[in-house]
Amino acid sequence: MSDPVFHPAVEPMTLDDICALVQGKAAWAGAARPLNGVASLDEAGPSDIAFMDGLKFVPQLRATRAGACLVSARFASEVPSCTAAIVVARPFPAFVVVARRFYADLLRPETIFGQVGIAAGAVVHPQARIEDGVTIDPGAVVGPDAEIGAGTLVSSGAIIGPGVRIGRDCSIGAGASLLHALLGNRVIIHPGARIGQDGFGYLGGARGHAKIPQIRRVILQDDVEIGANTTVDRGGLRDTVIGEGSKIDNLVQIAHNVVIGRHCIVVSQAGIAGSATLGDFVVLGGQVGVIGHVTIGDGSRIAATSNVKDDVPAGVEWGGSPAKPMREWFKEVMAVQRLGRGDLAPGRQQKDSEGNGRPG
Repeated sequence: MSDPVFHPAVEPMTLDDICALVQGKAAWAGAARPLNGVASLDEAGPSDIAFMDGLKFVPQLRATRAGACLVSARFASEVPSCTAAIVVARPFPAFVVVARRFYADLLRPETIFGQVGIAAGAVVHPQARIEDGVTIDPGAVVGPDAEIGAGTLVSSGAIIGPGVRIGRDCSIGAGASLLHALLGNRVIIHPGARIGQDGFGYLGGARGHAKIPQIRRVILQDDVEIGANTTVDRGGLRDTVIGEGSKIDNLVQIAHNVVIGRHCIVVSQAGIAGSATLGDFVVLGGQVGVIGHVTIGDGSRIAATSNVKDDVPAGVEWGGSPAKPMREWFKEVMAVQRLGRGDLAPGRQQKDSEGNGRPG
């Protein structure tokens, strides 16, 4: 359950409210009972709503004290008598809908100072263009010719470089820096992220490494979210682009000239090398490495810790190092496990000079 000090619910909802919201059905006499928040099955109390979606959670469901639980019809009979069963086709998506209603203020970071406008301690260049309704917290810095759209928050310690353009209803986290960047609307940059610094480009030679000027930008389209301490380098000869609705986790490295399509997911500690291209709806698991200049097709998914060195077709699942189609990767893993056990396939024995069997 949430801590009301940090995450108070906007307002209570009744069972009737929730059923209408998620198009669910509940058989419960006390339909007007208020529910104040969401919680897990094992921590929920009488004023909380939980969800259950999977056979392995049946013991937790039977023991829950939640006021209500979102379940599929298959598990409705397992809900204890103290808990109202709200039957829906897909419990977890319904739970997300309810959570978003309870905690709507958590969908976008807000100022910790509770004020709208430019704080006295902020440093805003006189040539910056700031629309009405922008909040700039103490200690933030906005450079010349920067543009910030209405409803945007720039948190303490953030740096908005010269000429940077930020759309409306964005959130720039504490200590983040934005240089050479164009942001659409409703973009969220979490604390400590670095956007638009130099790409890693050098020409090697006998006397060392000569720096290559990085002359392009970073473009973050509408509804992009960048996690804490993630770095997005600006382009060298083409813009670094992250497409509409894509979500980048914490601690991700995105190199110069990378193009990421719409609605992609990139999980923590992934690294995407220069000039790689991801199509729309691509998913990279944690610690995936993508080498430069490869293309991953629309809708493809790469398993965690994989190393992508070749182009990946659209709509496939790959894994391993080097990454390959999932079925091939599983076969290789199983073969290595068999070798480790000395469990070779029948007929793969050879005779040594004394006639004893040995692995072929």
